[in-house]
Amino acid sequence: MPWKEPGKGDKDPWKSGDQQPPDLDEVFRNVNDRLRSIFGGGGGGRDRKTDSGGSGGIFMILLIAILLWVGFDAVHIVDEAEQGVVLRFGAYNRTLTPGINLTLPRPFETMFPVNVSNVRSLEDRGHMLTEDENLVEFNYKVQYRVASSQDFLFKVRDPELTVKQAGESALRESVGTNRLDAILEGTQRELVRIETQRVLQETLDRYQAGIQITEFNLVDVNVPAQVREAYSDVIRAREDRERYIEEARVHANSVVPEARGAAARVVQEAEGYKEATVALATGEAQRFTLVLDEYRKAPAITRKRLYLQTMENVFARSKKVLLDTESSGNVLYLPLDQLTGSGSSSGALMPPLVTPDSGPVGENQATSRTSRRESRQ
Repeated sequence: MPWKEPGKGDKDPWKSGDQQPPDLDEVFRNVNDRLRSIFGGGGGGRDRKTDSGGSGGIFMILLIAILLWVGFDAVHIVDEAEQGVVLRFGAYNRTLTPGINLTLPRPFETMFPVNVSNVRSLEDRGHMLTEDENLVEFNYKVQYRVASSQDFLFKVRDPELTVKQAGESALRESVGTNRLDAILEGTQRELVRIETQRVLQETLDRYQAGIQITEFNLVDVNVPAQVREAYSDVIRAREDRERYIEEARVHANSVVPEARGAAARVVQEAEGYKEATVALATGEAQRFTLVLDEYRKAPAITRKRLYLQTMENVFARSKKVLLDTESSGNVLYLPLDQLTGSGSSSGALMPPLVTPDSGPVGENQATSRTSRRESRQ
């Protein structure tokens, strides 16, 4: 309230004086009169000019309120990462693209924004049975985004719960067709992950959930805590088995080539012995053929030559020394170690005989022996 008003004098807002508060009945009566004037009723004792001015102000207020309501409820700004789903009287009508869009105000049309670019995620864990009836514990994480805003809003009641239950079902299907040892290995685990993501996407497509799975990860795969120690013993036994197999393979790789080399060497030696024996037999046969041809030409000479060669070979291998002690009484100094074959030159000719009174006689004996051989021939 101002301190001064024209025609009313000075007023202190902190001191009401004798001024009384307005009567409520009068206030309600004034509001009733104004409403009646708007809808064509009488002014209740007021003049027509005042009523027409009040009705025009209320009309302007109502018009501005309607415009604000329409502008606030009909103009929508859709973000770049969103899509706007428009319902007309509760039924799907259209999907708005990012930007400024116009709709009818409520209750005629309603717009629901849906973020289609944001990657949503959920994580869950569970116990599942493998093909060999072993219990394994999984902790998995699913990442997805909205592929169809209309299906995402209206085809399933709770999209996040649907993804969770469908993911668990798909994982149980993949785990149930694999053995525990294969699942705990890295390569087979990756195959289980890929197969689970494929089955999960097919299930959501059948539900028309409007969801695209971007990633399915197995955060942790392990046996339950109650049997973890026992399974650790199994793993250690398996590792020992693999180690023993590897050691046996290394030993085999070192022994087998040596055995193959020795076998190849024996085969080569046998082949060489065979070739040498065949060649020797062939040479002996050819030599016998040549001797036979010579024998046919000169039997006597050939026979005597063969006899002399045979006796020479026999005496060369003999360790006995024959001496003619009756022809002379000379004392002989003989190298017995060489004559008996224990020396280095066992195949050498007999050394010359030495007597105390004369010099070497080996030359004369050799000459007489040569002359006797020529006379026999």
